[in-house]
Amino acid sequence: MGQRGRRTRLRDAGDAFATNWRNADLRRAQLSFLGAWTAEWAFTVALGIVAYRDGGAAAVGLVGLLRMLPSAILAPLLSPIADRGRRERVLILVSVVRGTATAGAAVVVAVSGPTAAVYVLAVVSTIAATLYRPAHSALLPSLCRTGYELASANMVRGLLDSAATVAGPLLAAVLLQFTGVDVVFAVAAAASFAAAALLVRLRYEAPPRPSAPSRPDILGEAVEGVRAVAKDRDLVLILGLAAAQALTRGALTVLSVVVAIELLGTGEPGVGALMTAVGGGAVLGSLGASLLVGTGRLGAWFAVGVGLWGLPIALVGVFPQQAVALVLLSFVGVGNALIDVAGFTLIGRLAPDEVLARVFGVLESMVAVFVGIGGVVASALIGWLGIQAALIAIGLLCPVLAAASWWRLRRLDRSVAVLDLDIGLLRRVDMLCTLPLPSIEQLARGLQPVAVPSGATVFAQGDPGDRYYVIESGEVDVVHDGRLVASLGAGEGFGEIALLRPTGRMATVVARSDLRLQALSSDRFLPVVLGYTPSALQASATVDGILAQYEPDEPSGDPPTRA
Repeated sequence: MGQRGRRTRLRDAGDAFATNWRNADLRRAQLSFLGAWTAEWAFTVALGIVAYRDGGAAAVGLVGLLRMLPSAILAPLLSPIADRGRRERVLILVSVVRGTATAGAAVVVAVSGPTAAVYVLAVVSTIAATLYRPAHSALLPSLCRTGYELASANMVRGLLDSAATVAGPLLAAVLLQFTGVDVVFAVAAAASFAAAALLVRLRYEAPPRPSAPSRPDILGEAVEGVRAVAKDRDLVLILGLAAAQALTRGALTVLSVVVAIELLGTGEPGVGALMTAVGGGAVLGSLGASLLVGTGRLGAWFAVGVGLWGLPIALVGVFPQQAVALVLLSFVGVGNALIDVAGFTLIGRLAPDEVLARVFGVLESMVAVFVGIGGVVASALIGWLGIQAALIAIGLLCPVLAAASWWRLRRLDRSVAVLDLDIGLLRRVDMLCTLPLPSIEQLARGLQPVAVPSGATVFAQGDPGDRYYVIESGEVDVVHDGRLVASLGAGEGFGEIALLRPTGRMATVVARSDLRLQALSSDRFLPVVLGYTPSALQASATVDGILAQYEPDEPSGDPPTRA
């Protein structure tokens, strides 16, 4: 890449960070995520120590499974809540529940209460944590306007996730060095409460969504999320690879404890050190990922991220030295950063907004199941093969699956690139440029190409209106009562009056040259444009302006730009 290309990439990366900071709502949402996930990682380290003291490596794996199973069951059942109304309210509730449960665990440990009570509170906290990410992931697209902005938001969130991966275990390691597990739980609780407080003042215009049913069908709504995944092969692939990564992640929660204490001999603080290495790599990886936001190769980078989640773990089994292990596990963090940017962005682009939280709920459910399975598998393999062989066996899973999925993910990249071109065309229309990303993507997916030869009529004055048109290339003349009132070119639209008002076509539109149009049927155009307040106001103002200029008694002025 030349010097000019590098400068462009660096400028794009800087713009990605600046966009998140300037948007007050997006800034609050991102900082809330930082607090929530710092709490999660500190909590995970503390719980691992409690379980290891209670029953060794087997207890760590069993507690991980028991902690995740209720979350796996409840996540898809609870996630429909985030598809009704304001998603930040769900996040506030979740953070308060997590903080309360974690504070309870701190009290139990401080008074030397029963370990079983800590496990029960851990289950409650994890159920809430499992719902946090689907709601947050579904919220981000509503705060963005383009695919680039969404990728930027996920990149920044990935960086904050990586920072939390460092801050949580590092904080736990420092506190364990000087205090105790109870203090780690208390600090994690405080971080959860801070995450809730940041969202109280969130203000944004949400895309239109279905209202809550009078008689909620929790199971039926959850099934809609599963169906949305099942009917999209690309979503199935992404979630399948995420499941493999989650199994490896669950295994790592056990392996990090056993490797630190038994293989490397670094003791309990060494557990935090290993996980801090993962977080440090994730921070560096997230900074590197900021250069990839505009590349259009998110599928390819997702595959690379999945592969990096396993290969370094296998190499730790080959080279079991502390310094080597710390360096290798930092590359796991790099893989995690790539998955955060690419995976969550792709899911946000592929799944419909009305079931988006439920799709992310399915993801979190799968992650919870496979994290739990991974912990049990790691414990079993350690007992059967030994620590080093278990590291190699578990570490090879993700690289093999990523290699097998490479060409499918590259095809996905090409389809997303085409969608971005259609969105770019729609953004050039005034009444559509205010739409949030989920809404304008809904329009882009409904576009129908129309070719019109030069001199042909697109529609005639008085015809019934059933479609809205955007000019991809070519020019048209707009004729009202035999008078030429406008000439329109690429990036301009026409035909909205007959859709928005009870009238036929107000003008005849004739192709001045060969035309390539993109058409939207009224049943796709109207719910989106009228369902979102800013676009509805802009549409009304546009139509009023055109109708005023069509009046014969009005003085001539600027020609209308729609028909």
